[in-house]
Amino acid sequence: MKEVQFIRQNIDKWLAAESLAEDAAHAAPDALADAYIDVTSDLSFAQTHYATARITHYLNALASALHNEIYRYKRERWSRLLTFWTREVPDTVWRERRILFGTFLLFVVSVFIGALSQWLDADFARIILGDRYVEMTLDNIARGEPMAVYDSDEEGLMFIGITNNNVRVAFLAFALGMLTSLGPGFILFENGIMIGTFQTFFAQKDLLWQSALSIWLHGTLEISSIIVATAAGMALGNSLLFPGTYSRMQSLRRGARRGLRIVVGTVPIFVVAGFIESFMTRHTEWPDGLQLAVILASATFIAYYFVCLPYIRNHATTEIPAL
Repeated sequence: MKEVQFIRQNIDKWLAAESLAEDAAHAAPDALADAYIDVTSDLSFAQTHYATARITHYLNALASALHNEIYRYKRERWSRLLTFWTREVPDTVWRERRILFGTFLLFVVSVFIGALSQWLDADFARIILGDRYVEMTLDNIARGEPMAVYDSDEEGLMFIGITNNNVRVAFLAFALGMLTSLGPGFILFENGIMIGTFQTFFAQKDLLWQSALSIWLHGTLEISSIIVATAAGMALGNSLLFPGTYSRMQSLRRGARRGLRIVVGTVPIFVVAGFIESFMTRHTEWPDGLQLAVILASATFIAYYFVCLPYIRNHATTEIPAL
C-alpha cells in the first residue's frame, strides 16, 4: 500500500484518536483503549513499510500520548454507568451501523417469508409454532380471549421468566458470532419467521389489529433489541472473518469488546420489555389509543437511541491535514 493511500484510509481514525487524547479526562476508558490499539497497530504497519516517513513519527507520538493518558487514568467514577449508555453504546452502534442495517433487512425479509408461507399454507403455523400452541390459541379464540396466552401466569414469575429468556437469547446471538455471522443471523431469521407466521395466523382469523396491539406493545422494544443483539454477534463474527490489517486474534478481541458493549446496552431495554409483557400486555381491555401510545413511545425511543443519537454524536466533518 502506498503511503498516501495509507494516510487517507486512516486519517479520520487518527484525528478522532487525537481528540480523545486531548480530552482524555472526559473520554470513556474503553474508547481510549480502542484508540490505542488502533494506533499502535497502524504504527507497527508504518514502521514496517515507511520506517523513515513523517507519518511514522506522527503515529509514534500519538501512540505515546494515548499510552500516557490510559495509564494516568484514575479509578473509574460511578458516572461511568451513565456515560456507558449515553456515550459508549451509541458510539459503538455508529461504528457498526452497516451491520445493524443489514440485520434489520434480514429481519424484514424473514417476517415476509413467514407471513407469505402462512398465507399460502394455513397449517404452516403448526410447523413453526407447534400443534400444542396452535390448538391452545384456537381454543382461546373460540372463548373470545385470543390473547389469553399473555394471562396464563402470575405477573412476577412471568416477568422473571420472560426477561431471563430474552437476555439469554441476546447473549446467545452474540456468542454465536464466534461461529461466524451465520449463527446470529440464523437466530434472527428464526424469530422473524415466527413473528410473520404468528401475525398472519391471527390475520386469517380476522384478529390482525387486536393481535398487533398485543404483540407490539412489548415487541417493539423486545424485537428491536434482538435485532441489535444480532448485529453485535455479527460484528464479532465479521471481526473473525475479516481481520484487515490486524492479526485474527487481535481483531477478534476488538470485535468482542465492541459487540459485548452493544449487547450489554440492550439489557435494560429487555427488562422494560419484560415488564410490559408481564404486567401490561395481558390487559387487552385497555383502550386502543393507550396501547398505541405505548407502542409509538417505544418505537420513538428505539429510533432515537439506536439511530438518531449515534448519528448526532458522530456527525462531524473532518478535513485531511497536510502531514
